[in-house]
Amino acid sequence: MLTPPRTVVRREAGLYALERALQRRGFRNVAGADEAGRGACAGPLVAAAAVLPEGRRGEIDGLADSKLLTPASRERIYEQVVTRALAYAVVVIPADEVDTRGLHVCNLAAMRRALASLDTRPDYVLTDGFGVDGLDVPGLAVWKGDRVAACVAAASVLAKVTRDRIMVELDGTFPDYGFAEHKGYITAEHTAALREHGPCREHRFSYVNVAAVSGLDGLPPRSRRPVGARPDEPMERFGTSGGTVGVALGEQPRPPAPVGEDVVMEGGVR
Repeated sequence: MLTPPRTVVRREAGLYALERALQRRGFRNVAGADEAGRGACAGPLVAAAAVLPEGRRGEIDGLADSKLLTPASRERIYEQVVTRALAYAVVVIPADEVDTRGLHVCNLAAMRRALASLDTRPDYVLTDGFGVDGLDVPGLAVWKGDRVAACVAAASVLAKVTRDRIMVELDGTFPDYGFAEHKGYITAEHTAALREHGPCREHRFSYVNVAAVSGLDGLPPRSRRPVGARPDEPMERFGTSGGTVGVALGEQPRPPAPVGEDVVMEGGVR
């Protein structure tokens, strides 16, 4: 039996080339999955999955990696994705679950749940940076997938816009931190607010910079979250400890590496 010729898709071929190549091979419904909030030290982790239709209807003007778009462009494209997608799903993982289960475990579980929630069963799955096991369809982890595949870019926009909206709402509950501006990522203003007020229950205590200001940095990452720090329970604020403020991971997709989630939560390099 002859082996079919290998398909080569070049990056310069455009955002839709990879999906079109898979569709020509018989994989009509190609799903993309991505997340937002890995590098934030406050707020939830959000994952999304999307299946765009074939042909011109699936081509969305201005679609790109959500991190490269302005907030106004993301909102516009979000509405287009929701309107045009054959199927889409969004999963929200709260901060306390990230602390309890570990960042990488939550990241994979969230993408798996988003893909499983799609109304249209995908024939093939593209994920951004990380391979996702436990799927009953073939898939491929694509380095910088949100800049290579349209369905992954669409999922990226869904996740980013959903998470940004959540952080704006949280800003009304916790106005001291500036969540509406930095969305829970590490900025000079956020670091200063953490030092002055200590963390709130929406912060991720498994992250080294939050643990440092709460005086819990001597504990293992998954043991740092105080009693009463769940989002649905009251919690007293923690004073600053004078420790060195660390840096949480930047929101960049990375390929799998043989390192535990505790290293990731400590701000280590994967």
